[in-house]
This record gives sequence, structure tokens and C-alpha cells, in this order.
Amino acid sequence: MDPRDQARALARRLQALGGGAEVVRRAAARELAALHPGEATELLRQLMAISREGLPDAAAGLQAVLAALQLDGDVIPFAPQLLRLARLQELEEVEALFVDAPARQEMDLDAARRADALAFSDTLGHLKTKARITRDPDLLSRLVHVSHPDVVRNALLNARLTEPLVVGVAAKRPCRPEPLLEIYRSPRWGVRHAVRRALAFNPYLPPAVGAKLVPLLNDVDLRELVVDLQVHENLRRQAELLLAGPALQPLRVPQDRTLH
Repeated sequence: MDPRDQARALARRLQALGGGAEVVRRAAARELAALHPGEATELLRQLMAISREGLPDAAAGLQAVLAALQLDGDVIPFAPQLLRLARLQELEEVEALFVDAPARQEMDLDAARRADALAFSDTLGHLKTKARITRDPDLLSRLVHVSHPDVVRNALLNARLTEPLVVGVAAKRPCRPEPLLEIYRSPRWGVRHAVRRALAFNPYLPPAVGAKLVPLLNDVDLRELVVDLQVHENLRRQAELLLAGPALQPLRVPQDRTLH
């Protein structure tokens, strides 16, 4: 099957699945794992291309595949090879998905713990329970800003949590990376554009995660990202590549081309 058609078919299959974002992500991981690594890099390129073109189902399919690359390495045995293959294939937009660099900024762990202790005297167990079940919006708004990932994870499950609160945590500076990663992993919140945008622009987010978010942003976001000097330089370069538009022209790969 033509790589572009293969990408469109995968996007349709993933969009048709029920069961929520986590189920779709794991299905995307299995689909990738069934491919030859060289086919996987081309599939990634084509998914980004059709998503940028606005083809139906493409954005949701791309989101699931990118999340699978970040979170389901146990299912995709060749994931560590994809960076090297993308370089050999000269697929810059795919290479940009794999960043091995520290966050632009980092909050000291002891400082974060001291701030939590000043805000709450409860035990961790009590904070987790409160975060998950409290009906008090003011308490919830305080708990979701705690730096401990277990507390944040439970707050993200609270039915009374609102998108503006989550966006505020995703954009918080300074902060620890752990709460940001909990938001990224959340099946409920990590799929929302406003949340993804806030995470991608946060210099405290590890760029390895940010690189999986940038292709999901729209052109307005990408233009802002390019000129935001607080953002990691790898993500700004990735935004430039996407705006330049080479992925919009599908690459016709010779049928006898093989990759090792």
C-alpha cells in the first residue's frame, strides 16, 4: 500500500475505535510495532503531512501515534532506532520528534517540596484522597497545583476539575516536570488543544515530550512558538520545519527501497 494511503487507513481505524484515548493509544502502539522500522518512520511522516492538510481523522490518529511513541515503548521494541533511521532517511520532521535534551528550566525538588509543605500539612494519603473526591472548587484549585505527581494524578480524575484550571497548571512557572507529565498522560485532559498548547510552551516540560506535542499545534501556535525564546530551541526548530511545509508534499518512495 502507498505510504500516504497507509497513513490515512491507520488514522481511520484509530478514529473508529471506542474505549477512550488510552485504548486508542495502545492500539496505535500495536500498529507501529507490526511495521518494519523504516516503514514506521515513513508512516510518521505521512501522518504529520495529512494532519497538516486537515484530512479527516488525521489529527486524532497522529495524536494517538505520537503519544504511543512517548508512553508505550514497551510495545514498540524498535522505538530507540527511529531517530537513527530518520537521520539516514533525511526525514527532518520525523527526526525532530526525538529530542534527547534537558528541559530549558527546572525547579529544584526541595524547593517544590517546601512549597507543598507550606500549603498543606496533611499526609500524602489524605491529599490524594481530597484531590480525587473534594467538591470544594477552591480546595481543588489548590490541590491541583501541588508538585507531587500522585496528588495531581488524583486531582485530574476529579469530576469538578475544569479546563481553565488544568491549563493553568500546564502553564505554571516555575514548576516541577512531574505534574506536567501527569497532565500529558491524562486521557481526559492531555487530548485538549488548550492543554497541549500550554504544555508545549512551558520551558519546564522535558523537550522529549514537547516534541510529541508540537506537530499537534495549529499554524498560529507554531508561529508563536518559533519566536518564543523561553521555549527549547529544538522545539522552535521543529515548529519552523512544520511551517515550512515540506511534509505537505508526499514523498514517493521507490518500491525497491529498503532500509536497515
